[in-house]
Amino acid sequence: MDRYWLLTWTTYGSWLPGDRRGFVSNVPSKSGPSVRHNSPDTPPDADIPWMRTHALGLLESEIVRLTREQAESVCDQFEETAKFRGWELLAGAVMANHIHLVVGVQGDPEPDSLLKDFKSYASRRLNRLFGRRERWWTEGGSKRKLPDETAVHAAVEYVKNQEFPLVTRLHHGAQGE
Repeated sequence: MDRYWLLTWTTYGSWLPGDRRGFVSNVPSKSGPSVRHNSPDTPPDADIPWMRTHALGLLESEIVRLTREQAESVCDQFEETAKFRGWELLAGAVMANHIHLVVGVQGDPEPDSLLKDFKSYASRRLNRLFGRRERWWTEGGSKRKLPDETAVHAAVEYVKNQEFPLVTRLHHGAQGE
């Protein structure tokens, strides 16, 4: 594989801007336009109650929390999507409110397209098996390029050691297995 990514996204409405656990979203800046604190080794913003209240008011459907059965189903779909695309899925963890994947790809495709494929095919499977929802996931997600083997190993360990996973899968060749 030419490039590896750590992809992360949340279920719809489950981790909003202003959340006390921390969040990555635009926040007002005292010196001008809003800023987003999402650089590695930089703490995220956290606990801004007015932002959370505002975000709750903007929700268009109910908050999604995945069940173990749904998590198994999306993990199966992630593996199927990666295989079909010729990607290498090294690790995956599905929690009730968010997902982490470590994936290797040939060439240098746009990370947005990786995220879109995983999310859209998982949504289709969830809709088919568990009933149609307008939204399963929040828009976007985190796409961190893993520059070397050390970073890939660290990302696999990070995914493997998630707290409260519904499902965790490590695949052959994953450093950290």
